[in-house]
Amino acid sequence: MTARKIIIDTDPGQDDAVAILLALASPDEIEVLGITAVAGNVPLELTAKNARIVCELAGRTDIPVFAGCDRPLKRPLITAEHVHGKTGLDGPVLPDPQIPLAEGHGVDFIIDTLRAQDSGTVTLCPLGPLTNIATAFQKAPDIVERVQEIVLMGGAYFEVGNITPTAEFNIHVDPEAADIVFKSGVPIVVMPLDVTHKALVTKPRNDAFRALGTKVGIAVAEMTDFFERFDKEKYGSEGAPLHDPCVTAYLIRPELFSGRHVNVEIETQSDLTLGMTVADWWGVTDRKPNALFIGDVDADGFFALLTERLARL
Repeated sequence: MTARKIIIDTDPGQDDAVAILLALASPDEIEVLGITAVAGNVPLELTAKNARIVCELAGRTDIPVFAGCDRPLKRPLITAEHVHGKTGLDGPVLPDPQIPLAEGHGVDFIIDTLRAQDSGTVTLCPLGPLTNIATAFQKAPDIVERVQEIVLMGGAYFEVGNITPTAEFNIHVDPEAADIVFKSGVPIVVMPLDVTHKALVTKPRNDAFRALGTKVGIAVAEMTDFFERFDKEKYGSEGAPLHDPCVTAYLIRPELFSGRHVNVEIETQSDLTLGMTVADWWGVTDRKPNALFIGDVDADGFFALLTERLARL
């Protein structure tokens, strides 16, 4: 089996960091061509810095990290320091990165890579707002048909919203970008809150990360220690949902996940439901399915995979 070529588009975030680490720990299944940072959980300056910190933590200074868009297409930036802390990676004390940002804009890297690689061989993995992906599609429409698949974390249906009553954060930050991506015709797999809220970092699961005894294992445990305080208080759950690693876990073990191929539309007009992912789960419209909307995960299998792979770093 050849490794699947991916570009990770991200706004780290502790859970983004874990998703990146999982990808970098799985070279047999995943070849990370590069990482593009986008403004989201924290501003771009920090997300671009955090992506490099994570690559260095993994010992992968060969991965190019590009800075992308610093604001949504049409709206002011909304950030989530209330969840992720001032740096976005609050929890562990990690050194500033030594590797510089790669030269050029993240959007141009996405475009150039899709044109350079064989058509249908590169998967895009957005873990934050979809600004970079939508901007690339608008700037270079020829690349759209060259994308193998988009596997993204974003949206919600049965779990409704986490930043507004009806919207998940990534989609709400840049609903116009999400609308462009979901209407692009590219095959899409969506990891919404409906599934990520079933991937909870309970104390035994976090203890397993810490027990690895490595820099990576301890850092991940400290990240989730910090990150979970907010979600446990908000949801009354026994741990924080580990959202973004669902994307990379799906690439490695898709059999851990199940969902439905349905139509997903993005609300861009309503003040009340802005950024809502309207998923036709029950097939009550005649709108054509455009996404595999994941609804369930084998959580024990997910955490076993994550712990086993993080132990490699």
